[in-house]
Amino acid sequence: MYIPFEEMAESSRVWIYQADRFLTGQDQKKIQNSCKEFMQQWAAHGQSLKSSFQIVHDKFLVISVDEGFNLASGCSIDASVHLIKSLEQELQINFFDRTKVCFLVDNEIIEVPMTAIKSQVELGKIADNTLTFNNLVEDIKSYNEQWQVEAKNSWLKRYF
Repeated sequence: MYIPFEEMAESSRVWIYQADRFLTGQDQKKIQNSCKEFMQQWAAHGQSLKSSFQIVHDKFLVISVDEGFNLASGCSIDASVHLIKSLEQELQINFFDRTKVCFLVDNEIIEVPMTAIKSQVELGKIADNTLTFNNLVEDIKSYNEQWQVEAKNSWLKRYF
């Protein structure tokens, strides 16, 4: 069952998918319609999953399941991945490219290939206090508190 994201429990599990390009208004409308439709019927072993999603910075798709309501199973998680894969094909987007890191610079998202991070730091384009995104947070509480972090407080600290 779909519920608004802001009504999800802090303990709800999250998965963050970073698009390889910015999502247009048309992309976002398609994603919203597909996600809502999917979540209305999403279930694990016949039990409805209380779930939600949001699109952030025209770049990230965040999916959440309240496992305090019902646990997501391997098959239900696979079904959500299938949804993401079908959106990729339909919209010509890659949500699984892990070779680029996003930063928030002057309220804009910039995407840097992992191989260019060191040079971007040396050029001063990325500083130790530049915000980056920890797409591996596990729940909404962590998402709210630790998704956007200063680079020096992330795995990128080795560059400073």
